[in-house]
Amino acid sequence: MNTIIIDGLSFALPLFIMAIGGIYCEKSGITNLALEGLQGFGAFIGSLFVVLTADMFQAGSMSQVLLALLFAMLGGAAYSLLHAALCIKFKADQTISGVVLNILAAALTTFLVKQLNPILFGAPSDKFQLGVSTRVTVPGLAKIPLLGAVFTRLYPFEIVIVIVAFIAWFVLYKTRYGLHLRACGDNPHAVDAAGIRVGRVRLAAVLVSGALSGIAGMCFAYSISANFSSAIYVGYGYLAIAALIFGNWKILPTLAACLIFGFAKSGGNQLVLILKMPSAYSDLVMILPYILTLVLLIFFSKHNHAPRALGEIYDKGKR
Repeated sequence: MNTIIIDGLSFALPLFIMAIGGIYCEKSGITNLALEGLQGFGAFIGSLFVVLTADMFQAGSMSQVLLALLFAMLGGAAYSLLHAALCIKFKADQTISGVVLNILAAALTTFLVKQLNPILFGAPSDKFQLGVSTRVTVPGLAKIPLLGAVFTRLYPFEIVIVIVAFIAWFVLYKTRYGLHLRACGDNPHAVDAAGIRVGRVRLAAVLVSGALSGIAGMCFAYSISANFSSAIYVGYGYLAIAALIFGNWKILPTLAACLIFGFAKSGGNQLVLILKMPSAYSDLVMILPYILTLVLLIFFSKHNHAPRALGEIYDKGKR
């Protein structure tokens, strides 16, 4: 049971922080299907920092992980500017923009990795080798029955995600900017009439979405993959979108959805080990979160209420 909790959290928390980024973007009225590409490009920038500074840090050390997360945030935010420009400046179709950015990120980062590896390491490869992040255990708390698993063998990024998620929750629900952001997703014309620039609010929301997705991508690279490669683009972004929809675009219910997905994945892996099933079945277990997505879609989709102006191109002249 402890292993299910430990592994489940290491998958659910990166998914959660990416879903929060999606909530920010969509609460502002911008549809964001580009989470997959944002997390992949952010992870590429963070991983590039790791391989370029490998001689300066011990592999997987706390300082290296934190700096990699910072660069991944910057990379994801920078790439999200494309989505912001297309959707806000040029008023392009937001759904198409997201899909195109996902495809572009996967192709571009794979190409760049293949070009950079011979230059940096003298050998062709389609991935950056990162290794696995160091893990920490909280003394005392880790000895609590069952609940202690939450504080056992933590990745440093899990602590970072909890802190960032709390800040994101506070900003969204307890600050004036959060109020403006949520209003932009429901009635952007009223926001504009109040003298607030809708484009600026939405631009900031898209940047937050990119930054948080970058964190998630770097976390997946440091834990599940132990490298940066095309494995980053395996549907996690779409799973995060499903989680925020099931969570009705609210942060705490979205956390619950992410935990369900995380524990389904880790529980399935443990089941394969307990039953001593062939290793091929561990790949089959990867579909469990997506099966859950379909099941939850049946029961919860009728009760979801998206922001009223979500996906609508804002035209100030029509106010």
